[in-house]
Amino acid sequence: MTVNVILQARFSSTRLPGKVLKKIVNKPMLALQIERIQTAKFIDKIIVATSLEKEDDNIALLCESLGIYCFRGSLDDVLDRFYQTAKQFPCDHIVRLTGDCPLIDSEILDSVINLHLENNADYTSNIEPPMLPDGLDVEIFTLSSLNRAWKEAKKPSEREHVTPYIKSNRELFTQQNFSYHKNLSHLRWTVDEKEDFEFVSLIFQYLYKDKPTFNMTDILMLLKENTGLISINKKYVRNEGMKISKQKDDKLGYN
Repeated sequence: MTVNVILQARFSSTRLPGKVLKKIVNKPMLALQIERIQTAKFIDKIIVATSLEKEDDNIALLCESLGIYCFRGSLDDVLDRFYQTAKQFPCDHIVRLTGDCPLIDSEILDSVINLHLENNADYTSNIEPPMLPDGLDVEIFTLSSLNRAWKEAKKPSEREHVTPYIKSNRELFTQQNFSYHKNLSHLRWTVDEKEDFEFVSLIFQYLYKDKPTFNMTDILMLLKENTGLISINKKYVRNEGMKISKQKDDKLGYN
């Protein structure tokens, strides 16, 4: 039973271009995220899935320098990029992560994977509904589910974000959610805006030197001691990218 992580990343972010290669504690943000994923127990391979665009050459070069697999495919059809990556690196289950989440927690990652495998689900996440901070999102799905979504998904929102077709067809795919005992979904730990980058940089500056493998509990303790940190980026809303894709759906008459 093989579980691969496909970590999607691109240089051409519209809101914060080049964010995945911007440096935090003298390392590219993407490299720090990979470090954190590597401490998970239940994964076999990590593959960074980026685009064929020239501006993503440096992402491929970073992967090479880190000894990390890299696959290059479509810039906008991310579902196809995942499908082609999975063909190149066969496995039974795929964990989808995004390169704007450098604070990903490997303990939570393992917990979601474990729940998924124990219950033999087609799709498992911790975002339906979200209870954890934005930036700790984990999705895992079977290879067969990805293959079906690739064949049948048509909407821009379904092609650009990989899993909406699976999530919206509950009669076709068995689904479950990893919950948490406390609702922390109001916290924003992802990186889409310059304020997000400032917030995450400060988290690493406070915690990384003494404990490179710091986890969610460590961050929550830091925020309790430094309450002003939360205000840096709290004005931004969750899932802005999905809202933009759904506007494209509307224009094409899908909704």
